[in-house]
Amino acid sequence: MSQLFVVGTPIGNLQDLSPRAVQTLRTVDFIAAEDTRVTLKLLNHFEIKKPMVSYYEHNLHEKGEYILSRILSGETCAVVSDAGMPCISDPGEDLVRLCAAHGVTVTVVPGPSAAVSALAVSGLVTSRFTFEGFLSTNKASRMEHLSSLENERRTMIFYEAPHKLSATLGDLKSVFGADRPLSVCRELTKIHEEILRTTIGGACEYFEQNTPKGEFVLIVSGQEKQEAAQLPLEEVCQIGRKMILSGMRTTDVAKALAKTYGYKKAELYKSLL
Repeated sequence: MSQLFVVGTPIGNLQDLSPRAVQTLRTVDFIAAEDTRVTLKLLNHFEIKKPMVSYYEHNLHEKGEYILSRILSGETCAVVSDAGMPCISDPGEDLVRLCAAHGVTVTVVPGPSAAVSALAVSGLVTSRFTFEGFLSTNKASRMEHLSSLENERRTMIFYEAPHKLSATLGDLKSVFGADRPLSVCRELTKIHEEILRTTIGGACEYFEQNTPKGEFVLIVSGQEKQEAAQLPLEEVCQIGRKMILSGMRTTDVAKALAKTYGYKKAELYKSLL
């Protein structure tokens, strides 16, 4: 039966390829790979011999139609990235969309994800997060992106290459401040895996002394909720008296002010009387 399989591959340790993923790669008719040279090493390790189609950012439209035509003719295909889950910050996204639009069954075979793996060991809040991927190489676009996140309260996840890390940390510092908690995760699941739990300023200082090497995931703490400064009780009551003069009931005014300014309703009601 014609079908597309989205197959997650290891992000560094080949033993992380699941038995189901191995079986899927062995049984499909062909594999769409981001870089066939990288995928060939994976296939050789597991003694899998399958024809591959090169499918990456600069040929996704042409090759996407070619892959779709083969699937519609009855073949099965597995799409993989160089590392991790395909279709996440990856051209596979377009292939899934194309297949779905033509009624092709798309099945996921889950695998490692650098973003979620880094988040899990970051030591930061994991209940709510936003994946921001790679920042633009264009300075203006990059700063526009970061500025839009200035008041983001969820934990933020970024990918970055070693040659751009120092510049990116400097941009994070200018937008979020030096004291914002940050975890820098390097070479996850590999021999030289390293987790640096620090602040943005601390990371800037660290990589001034240590040359960045390997692939990085940056986990940035969201902005903490800012508590509003509490007005003095008498000033709050002055606001309340004006509300009463406008026709509101004292009990309703006390309730509204308590919600806005943090005082107890009974205390406000007594003061207003």
